[in-house]
Amino acid sequence: MLHVHNGDCSADVLRRSGLPGEHLVWREALIAGPTPAAVSADEWRDFRARHLADAYGGDFEECKSALAAQEESLGRFPEHEEVVLWFEHDLFCQTLLVYLLDWFSRRELGATKLSLVCVGEFPGVPDFRGLGQLTPPQMASLFETRSEVTDAELSLGAEAWRAYSSPDPRAVEELLAADTSALPYLRGALLSHLARFPSTRNGLGRVENLALELIDSGHADFPALFQNFGRAEGSYGLGDAQFWNDLRRLAEAGRPLLVVDGPAAADEARGFADKTFKLTAFGEDVRAGRGDFVHANGIDAWLGGVHLFSAGRELWRWNEQDRKLEK
Repeated sequence: MLHVHNGDCSADVLRRSGLPGEHLVWREALIAGPTPAAVSADEWRDFRARHLADAYGGDFEECKSALAAQEESLGRFPEHEEVVLWFEHDLFCQTLLVYLLDWFSRRELGATKLSLVCVGEFPGVPDFRGLGQLTPPQMASLFETRSEVTDAELSLGAEAWRAYSSPDPRAVEELLAADTSALPYLRGALLSHLARFPSTRNGLGRVENLALELIDSGHADFPALFQNFGRAEGSYGLGDAQFWNDLRRLAEAGRPLLVVDGPAAADEARGFADKTFKLTAFGEDVRAGRGDFVHANGIDAWLGGVHLFSAGRELWRWNEQDRKLEK
């Protein structure tokens, strides 16, 4: 049996439960960086390895080798009688889940059973954020609730991955207009994804706008800010490093929105945990809708398969009030 996990924490919990099987941790964060469609396997690894190296301070070749080894491990799934996917409700997990469902939809499962555990809550665990919160017995109890992945789930997962990785974000809107009930957490996750696009109001997405609100309300140090962000907006499932990268973009822009105090080497040994934040005057204007971050600073970023680049073309933006994309 092969268990495929969304992170090291949940894998460690299940290992300690004594449940038999091998464990594969899918060490990716497809919620961040480029996920372009219609590229070769080697081009895909180049895109992802470059992002991982740049965003988290790794070595490009080492990142690329790790991605290849991960794929090779998954490719040995026919050696197992059953593969169990362990994922959660948030965007971080749902992007990984639909990527894997798409991957399996293009392969013959043969005698291997593909099963899924996907939860958004657990009895007796208030403010449930993820499987890593559970005790080993609690997590092992979910094994009995697993269900065999259906053709409808595989099909919807493949459609969702194509939409997420499309260069045109309207593909996500089109998917949301259809029936997504086969994957009950997908709709909320994809709506949260669209809300990350620069808003028509101030050029910031939901993550950045909420961060500014929390900082302005007194959550100035990184641990408090990250914790309160997770409480207020659990639909994203961002890790601390991804959240820090979003904040850093606001602080390092030509017209910054944040002043950051703390150790200089924030990229080393997770030094961002000691950072504190304060809005600049321009940050206060943008937060209030009196300024526009993209107009002031431009943008060069990826959201799924969409490359947001401001030079010479209009950008997709998110209308917060109407909850739809505009250009």
